[in-house]
Amino acid sequence: MAANAGASGPGRFEQAHAALLRQHDLQFDFQAVVPPKPPEWLKALLTAIGHGLQAIAPAFAYIFWGGLALGGVTILFFVVRELTGLGGFTRPARPKTLEPLASDWRPPAARARTLLRDADALAAEGRFAEAAHLLLFRSIDDIDERWPNTVGPALTSRDIAGHQGLSDRARQTFLIIARIVERSVFGGAAVGEADFAACRKAYEAFALGAA
Repeated sequence: MAANAGASGPGRFEQAHAALLRQHDLQFDFQAVVPPKPPEWLKALLTAIGHGLQAIAPAFAYIFWGGLALGGVTILFFVVRELTGLGGFTRPARPKTLEPLASDWRPPAARARTLLRDADALAAEGRFAEAAHLLLFRSIDDIDERWPNTVGPALTSRDIAGHQGLSDRARQTFLIIARIVERSVFGGAAVGEADFAACRKAYEAFALGAA
């Protein structure tokens, strides 16, 4: 039985190979593919570019070092200009003095009463910290409206209180409110009813002239 299997093995292979060759949908002969040649005008153009690069190749070193030197000089110019302010390119300086407030200046009474009413509504809900914040932020809005673009987002409450245009009374009122808010924001202290009452009293006395 082993002999018969060995004898029939090559025969089965030959039969399978012959059957494979009879399948016309398979390709067994592959023709070599010849890549297309570039047109003559392209070859001439590439040759001309090559010759041109070869002709200016000795100047590449000078161009490189010249560009590097020019870049260094440009950077040095801007550094010196910033440090010395030469060349007439200095930024216009902000005026050192601002028109001071009149000693009796107050925000409009209607606006002040609306602010106090909104703050009282928050305080009635026990939101004393928000009520004090509201008084502070509206006061900052009043200052920014009086001197547009002078109250930047990076300024602290103490910076704003030092605004040279504020009257002493306006500055003291702002500081009372700002200190209570700062203790809450930066110190984590809770703002209670008494704290809000102090802020409200200071603002009312300043804005409405209440005793």
